[in-house]
Amino acid sequence: MQIELASRVTDELLNALTRLIPQLKISSPRLTRDDLAALLSSDAVTLLTARTDASAAIVGMLTLIVYRTPTGIRSRIEDVVVDESIRGQGIAVELVQRALEIARAKGADGVALTSNPRREAANRLYHKVGFTKWETNVYFYKF
Repeated sequence: MQIELASRVTDELLNALTRLIPQLKISSPRLTRDDLAALLSSDAVTLLTARTDASAAIVGMLTLIVYRTPTGIRSRIEDVVVDESIRGQGIAVELVQRALEIARAKGADGVALTSNPRREAANRLYHKVGFTKWETNVYFYKF
């Protein structure tokens, strides 16, 4: 297993994300090269990718966001996905654990994430890694 920090836009990276993002089962516009460049240039964002070995194709991704607020350093995990064809092999666990290490190193006191209750495997994963469910209201304002 190889977990990498994406640092530059490549055709391979763009193609991998274009293949993986729809597997999240959320509607989103197609990721462009400019979108990916903007994402990778953000100081707040760390994009992790996973390969089964160094020469293999990208099979998973995770986005970690670490940012400062007046009350401290916050962090979130977003868009965790592993290719449907190879799920269940511990790839998502490795991605999440690496994200936790990075968030801690950047000074965050914890990491937040949300997961749709219907994504049962994902929810089991987060519990397995050590996340606890918080009772909170999540609000969203749609433009």
